[in-house]
Amino acid sequence: MSVTIFTTQEQEALSDKWTWARFQFFPGGVLGIWALWNQWPADVIGWQIFWTAFTAYCMFCWTSCLHETAHQTLTPRRETSIWLGRVIGTLIFVPYTVYRESHIRHHAYLNKPHDWELWPYSDPKASIWFRRAFALFDFFLGMFGAMVTYGRLFFHKDSPLTDQKLRRTVWLEYAACVLFWGGLFAVFTTTETWGSFIRAWAIPHLFAGMIQSGRKFTEHIGMASYDPMLGTRTVVGNNWFTRVCTWLNFDIFVHGPHHRHPRVAHRTLKEKMNEYLEKQPELQYPMFRTYSAAVWDMLPFLFRNPGVGMNAGAAAPDVDKKDADNFVADVVEEVLSENDRGYVPATSS
Repeated sequence: MSVTIFTTQEQEALSDKWTWARFQFFPGGVLGIWALWNQWPADVIGWQIFWTAFTAYCMFCWTSCLHETAHQTLTPRRETSIWLGRVIGTLIFVPYTVYRESHIRHHAYLNKPHDWELWPYSDPKASIWFRRAFALFDFFLGMFGAMVTYGRLFFHKDSPLTDQKLRRTVWLEYAACVLFWGGLFAVFTTTETWGSFIRAWAIPHLFAGMIQSGRKFTEHIGMASYDPMLGTRTVVGNNWFTRVCTWLNFDIFVHGPHHRHPRVAHRTLKEKMNEYLEKQPELQYPMFRTYSAAVWDMLPFLFRNPGVGMNAGAAAPDVDKKDADNFVADVVEEVLSENDRGYVPATSS
């Protein structure tokens, strides 16, 4: 498995004494699972709805934490990211290593046909009807959609994951998922607690998957440019609700700067966005001040044509400067060709 190589400055920026405060969603999620399992404080529909919504959002925040562990920007200690990522990956049946390798390529090849993480929306060979059908599956059954999307990178005949040591690591992580969940399912069967499991885990996980897919759609669907600052929707909140949600999710909503600089500490992403706004005020960055505004901008594309890159009207991408097998400091300068900067529309024939 690859490890992220940071410069001294990047490494120092990862130190943040307040990072621990963002982890409230871990005990919160455990509390919610316990409350749903025990139907606390009462077996009434109002409490069930509250704890299901609360637990689902905490689980969604777990996936944002998994995202940070994949970048290995969660803390200055790389081992913390790797092992916490493996725990979360096992819980959602997405091996950490496969997630990380897919995400490296997602950053390097944003919206391009070889952006595995945005398949099938990035695949010009995928018909619009297939993409529409998959979007429905991806949203309503997002917990399974993630298994398909990330698993495809590993199991596909053209998988770029050819290193045998890396593949052995992924197989071991898949084995851990099977053993963990197989053991739990055996316990639920023996103790006849499947109903409690469905109420406390499966239903909140289902809704968490929908929130996660909704976030992915909001940041990407309908975006044509291969340039990360122009090919993603960025949300920099101007109200307390958006700011709190952004903070809880490690500033992932500030998506453009994050995509261009995947090794930058999450707490500095807003500063990066402000730097770009000051440097190039003439550019119309797809930046929104509320998350709802970004959602409304995305929805017409989701219903009409769920695609990115070539499926959203861009010309075929040029040859990349290099093959990326790790996160780089600046995607535009190190990977993106000169011809792919900005937005290049397809020419009519």
